[in-house]
Amino acid sequence: MAMETVHIRASSLSELLDCPARWKAKHLDGIRMPYSGPAWLGTALHRSTAAFDQARLDGDPVTADDTAGVLVDALHHPDEDVVWDEITPRQAEPIALTLHTRYCADVAPEHDYVGVEITCDALDVEVPEQGITLRLTGTTDRIRHLPDGRFGIADLKSGKRAVSTDGRAVTKGHGPQLGVYELLAEQAIGQPMEAPAEIIGLQTTGNARVGTGEIANARAALVGVDGTPGMLEHAAMILRHGMFHGNPRSSLCSPKYCPAWRGCPFHE
Repeated sequence: MAMETVHIRASSLSELLDCPARWKAKHLDGIRMPYSGPAWLGTALHRSTAAFDQARLDGDPVTADDTAGVLVDALHHPDEDVVWDEITPRQAEPIALTLHTRYCADVAPEHDYVGVEITCDALDVEVPEQGITLRLTGTTDRIRHLPDGRFGIADLKSGKRAVSTDGRAVTKGHGPQLGVYELLAEQAIGQPMEAPAEIIGLQTTGNARVGTGEIANARAALVGVDGTPGMLEHAAMILRHGMFHGNPRSSLCSPKYCPAWRGCPFHE
């Protein structure tokens, strides 16, 4: 008997494990939420830094100023619904431009990228214990080639707490997503991801700090260790049995972030 196949984006795996009810509303029921201002600021930064890195990769390097227009255009002319309640485009622009410039000047030159914003082919992971196949999809921000010959992924993360006070990117909680990206990246370029996964943090506050941090063996939590079920098996269990419970302790349990909040019986 063929196993059931369920599509899951790499970027949504942590959300599925955090609050299955919210994940179901967004990814199975297709209920869309508008972007918040800070979230769209991050999207704009992804676009502008990708334009900068792709030009270098294509052998046609540009300056930070050359690609700043991508950032400004995305902020002031979003192609998605955005709720500008926490920050306005005018307030976001100087912070975003500072982060873009610092990334282009301080981070990008230290990296040898072999791939930028790579949309990877779907990867099927069978979880026979649950009778289900997880079809993993996603777009990997960067694939880097280290001087020692190893390959690894790099992922941009933006937000108010993206960089800690010691100047390093916050890596906590990002392991499962980066583990999936490693699996997808290996399939995309046919090379093992042996270097630690890297987070490039862009802090979207007035000080606009930029920092990096690494996660060693990011995929260990996905597949499990020493016979302990990994996160992929837990995700398969939720999907296979329809265990879409809510999590009132989630930091995103709010009508602002959850399309299922108003009818959810799990929060107060």
